[in-house]
Amino acid sequence: MVNELNALESKIAQAAALCRSLRAENSLLRQQLSTAEGEKAALSERIDSARTRLEQLALQLPEAKDSL
Repeated sequence: MVNELNALESKIAQAAALCRSLRAENSLLRQQLSTAEGEKAALSERIDSARTRLEQLALQLPEAKDSL
């Protein structure tokens, strides 16, 4: 009976350690996700800015004439 209780205690301790480890990993992943989302937003702004600049430059190009 004592051996069974010791084994159960060991399994509970392992489960608790795994739970703590998974919580720490989850926290780290949430931080990484937040950072990635911020980077994504910044890149989207840069893309939009570049698109706007390209559209403005395209409007300044002379009309192409048919050379045929």
